[in-house]
This record gives sequence, structure tokens and C-alpha cells, in this order.
Amino acid sequence: MKNIILLGAPGAGKGTQAALIHEEFDIPHISTGDILRRNIKEGTPLGVKAKSFIDAGELVPDEVVIGLVEQRLQEEDCKNGYILDGFPRTIPQAESLDKVARIDIALNIDVPFDVIMERMSGRRMCACGETYHVSTLGGATTCKKCGGELYIREDDKPETVANRLKVYEAQTQPLIDYYRKQGKLKDVNAVGAIDEIFENVKKALQ
Repeated sequence: MKNIILLGAPGAGKGTQAALIHEEFDIPHISTGDILRRNIKEGTPLGVKAKSFIDAGELVPDEVVIGLVEQRLQEEDCKNGYILDGFPRTIPQAESLDKVARIDIALNIDVPFDVIMERMSGRRMCACGETYHVSTLGGATTCKKCGGELYIREDDKPETVANRLKVYEAQTQPLIDYYRKQGKLKDVNAVGAIDEIFENVKKALQ
């Protein structure tokens, strides 16, 4: 199998597709988001630092992320390929990665910004872990599973989403050109049903 980078704006559905690739091809899904969330949950110094940036809708600084990724790629389960999700986000990160890893495909999960805005700002969470979208709630404000009050995460508030997309466009969009120049970029239209999108992903990886 190949070493894959997943590109795409926040809310494009990268995590969903990464999980399906992991299942289909049995290669690890390495999400810098998961590594950071674990640190935030455990309240490590790194987690506290990362949380202040995430809450403001900004990207976590390179030095916080690069060491973690490099270390992870040296582990045994990455020998037959891996999916990198959430890294690199910038050209300097991509250049750092090229020094320590061989990337075969940069898979661009492509969704228009207006679709992402509607997806993310309509998301509602419950303390029990259930997730909903306002389009399916019919005006309800409580969880169907436990009856808890639903809330909108800081990350999903419209002004935070707009800021994250702006940051993405300025800092991460150039990666698409970077990998296109290397002949490694594959664009995947990611509007539609999850299984349809995954069929497009599989074609791109062949």
C-alpha cells in the first residue's frame, strides 16, 4: 500500500474517508487531531497550549506538531503504508515531512466552502457523545438518546468556522499546488453519500 496524505478543508469529511481507507486497506490512520485531542483531554502542557489556538480558530504551531508526527511514522505499524490526516497543513511542514518520509499520494477531499459552512455550523453535540445536525432534528434541542440538552461546540460556531476556512485558504491551499507540481495530487469530489465518495477515493488510490 501507499503513504497517503489527506488534504481538504475543516469539515470536508477527511476523518470519515480516512477510517474507510484504514478498514479497506489495513493501514494506520494517523490523525494529528486525535494526538492533540488526547493531550488536551489529559491537560498536558502541550494540550493546554494547543487548546488556546484551537478555541480561537487558529492552527496549532508547527513545532508542537512536527516532532509528534515524525515519531509516529517510525512505529512498526507504518511499515506497509499510512494515512496522514491533518498534517502537513503548510508548505514548511510539507518540506519538513519530505525530509523524513516518502509520500506517494496527496488525496484532496474537495468540498465547496458553502457546503462546509452549512455542515459544521448546523452540528449539535450532546454530553453523552451523540452528534446531530439541525436539518435532522426538526427543531428539537435535546438528545434523542439520553434527553440531554444539545449544544454547539466552539469549533462549530459560524464565526469560528468562517475563520478556520479563511486560515485554511491562506495557509493550506498552497499545499495543493505543492503536491500537484510533484505529480502526487489526486482530487476527489466529496459532495454526496459517504459510500459514493469512497468509491471515488478508491479510484484515485488505484
